[in-house]
Amino acid sequence: MNYIDTEWAEYHFPLYTAASIRSLYCTASQPQLKINERLTVLLAVAGGKGVLVTDGRTYELEAGSVILLPAHSQAALIAQLPQPLHAYTLLIGTHEEARSLPAGAKIRKSEVAAASHVMFIPTEPAIVAHMEELYLHRLPVSEARHVLNQLRFHQVIHQLLEHQEAKLAAGGRPSIERSIAYLENHYNEKVTREQLSAIAGVSHSHYSILFKQFTGFSPNEYLSRLRINRAKELLMTGTSTLREIALKVGYKDEFYLSRRFKQQTGTSPSVFIRESFRRVAVMLTPYASHLLLLGLEPAVTISDSSEYVNTAELQPQTMMFLDTNSSSEQVRSALLDANIELVIAAHEHLQEYGLDPGHLRVVAPIVEISWMEMGWKDHLRMIARVIQRSDRAEQWLAEFEKEEREARSRVQNSAVANEVLTILVIKPGELLVYGARNVGYVMYQSLGLTPPARIAQEMEQRGDQFHSIPIELAELEAYAGSRLLVIVFPDDKGSTVHSENVFKSSHWSGLPAVQRKCVHLLDPDEWIPYNPISIRLQLQRAVALFTGNQ
Repeated sequence: MNYIDTEWAEYHFPLYTAASIRSLYCTASQPQLKINERLTVLLAVAGGKGVLVTDGRTYELEAGSVILLPAHSQAALIAQLPQPLHAYTLLIGTHEEARSLPAGAKIRKSEVAAASHVMFIPTEPAIVAHMEELYLHRLPVSEARHVLNQLRFHQVIHQLLEHQEAKLAAGGRPSIERSIAYLENHYNEKVTREQLSAIAGVSHSHYSILFKQFTGFSPNEYLSRLRINRAKELLMTGTSTLREIALKVGYKDEFYLSRRFKQQTGTSPSVFIRESFRRVAVMLTPYASHLLLLGLEPAVTISDSSEYVNTAELQPQTMMFLDTNSSSEQVRSALLDANIELVIAAHEHLQEYGLDPGHLRVVAPIVEISWMEMGWKDHLRMIARVIQRSDRAEQWLAEFEKEEREARSRVQNSAVANEVLTILVIKPGELLVYGARNVGYVMYQSLGLTPPARIAQEMEQRGDQFHSIPIELAELEAYAGSRLLVIVFPDDKGSTVHSENVFKSSHWSGLPAVQRKCVHLLDPDEWIPYNPISIRLQLQRAVALFTGNQ
C-alpha cells in the first residue's frame, strides 16, 4: 500500500528560482535608474540613501532597506546625492516540478513571486547581507558554493515569507500601536482618521480618545510633529529647496509648510536653520563627548556606559543618562519630558538597541551620523556643523594637530620608530588585531608607527572604517610585529582568566616580541574610548610609553 503524507497530498508548492542578480549604483552622473522587469524584483539597499517611486507612491530608502516589487512593476530608483545609492536587485521566479502530482494535490501559488502588492521593509540587514553574498558568488566555482548559494537564496525567501506572515498576524489583532507605526511610516502621504481607526480595529469615534491616552497628542498633532520634525532634518542637510521639502513631508507647497512650521515652532524655516540648539539628546557616550567638547552639555544621553572623560574640558553637570535597555516607549517619554530639540545618533546604534527613528521623530528631528563610515574628526565636524559651532571644532582640531606633529617628532626619534607595532585585543572567545580606530588611530595615524603588512593593506583600502580583524590563535605569528600592545577585555564577571589561553600557548611564547620582552599591557578604559578628548589623552600616554617619560 502506498501511503501519502497528508500535507503533500493536500498542497503542492512551486519551487523558487533566482533568475539573475545585479548590483546597481545611482550616482551624480546617473542619479536615477528605471526598473521594469517581467519577474518579481527584490531590491536591497547596501549603501547611501534615496527613494523608490512606483505606482504613485514614494518609499524612502537607506542602507538596510528592502523592497519587493510585483512582476511588471514600473519603478524609478533615485539617489539622494551627493552620496551614491548602492543596491542589489534579485529577480525571483518559480517553476513546477517535472513529475506527476499525488492524487488530490492542490496547487498553491507563490506568496513571494506572485505578490500583487509592494512589500516594504524599512530595515532588514540580514537580507542585504545575503544579497551581497549572492552577488559576490554569482558565478560559483564549485558545487559546494553553488549549494551554499541555494541556501542563501532560500534564506532570503524564508525571511520575506516571515515578514508577510507577521504582517498578516498583526492585521488580525486590534492595536493602537499598529496604527501609530503606520502613521510614523506614512506621514508623508494622505492619512485619514478613518484609515487609522480601521488599522487599530476600533471605532472612528473612540480612536481619537485612545490615541490621545496612548501618546499624549491628538492624531493631527502627532502627524504635524512627524512632518515638521522631518522637515527640520531636511533643512539641516541643506540639499533640498523648501518646496521639495514640503512635498517630501506631505504638504502641498512651501507656503503651507511655512505656515504649519511657524504654528508649531514659533519661527520660520529660514530662521530655524540659523538658530542653535540648547537641549540635545545623543545616542551613546562618544557623541556626548563631542558635544561637551563643543561647549554644549547633552540634556539626555542614551548609553550603556560613561565613556566620556571627566577632565577640565568635559565636566557634565546635569546630563541625564538613559540605559540602552530602556524600551522605545520609555526613551520617547523621557525625551518628551526633557523638551529635547534634537537627537543625534548613528543609524547602526539605533538599530542595535531597537530604537526606531520614526518612533522618536515625534519628539524631535533626528540627525543620523554614521559611526563606522567615518572617523572621530569627521564625527566632530558634522556634530559641530549641526549645532552651529564649526569654528570651535576647527580651532580645537588645529590645536590637536599641532600636538600630533610634536608627538610624532618625539616618538620618531625613539626605538619604536623602526619597529613593526601590533595592537592585539583579547576578548572572551575572541582575538582581534586592531587597525585605524581606537588606540590604532593614535599609533598609526597620529604617530606614524608601522603596522603589520596585512593591517597596513586594510588601512589603505578602508581608511577610518577599518576597525579590526578577528584572527585565530594559530594566525598570531602572521600578524605579530616586533613590538606588541595588548589589551585584555574582562568578561561579564570582571575576570581576565580567558587571556591565559593566549599567554600560555606556544603560539604566544614563540613570538619574537615576547622573547625580547617588547610587550606592553594596556588598560582598555584608557586606550579604547574613541572620542576627541580620549584620543588626545591616548596621544599623551603613547609619547610617555615610548620615550620613557611615564
